[in-house]
Amino acid sequence: QVQLVESGGGLVQAGGSLRLSCAASGRTSSYYPMGWFRQPPGKEREFVAAISWSGTSTYFADSVKGRFTISKDNAKNTFYLQMNSLKPEDTAVYYCAADRPFKGGNYPLLEGGQYNYWGQGTQVTVSS
Repeated sequence: QVQLVESGGGLVQAGGSLRLSCAASGRTSSYYPMGWFRQPPGKEREFVAAISWSGTSTYFADSVKGRFTISKDNAKNTFYLQMNSLKPEDTAVYYCAADRPFKGGNYPLLEGGQYNYWGQGTQVTVSS
């Protein structure tokens, strides 16, 4: 069973930065494709960013492109979402997601339904 634990959320002013972390369990966690999703208040969950299992390919939602980056540290079994130039519309609960090793090949997984493992979520609030 894969366990994902997010951290790093909080309250930040518009224009500020936060880095979310997602610690993954399992000896093969270095090979997990990973994604970040978010659910704004009163809205449905939406895709934010994803990284292929190899780390060589990433993909971002248009709304965060150029402001967010996604990365992984295999030595720490941890994945990151660096969020810069935050806007009030980035306010949401952020979730990391993972799936079985090597899934997707060199392509990130972009749909929530493609992931079987989810973290508990971390709140990000951006004040104007």
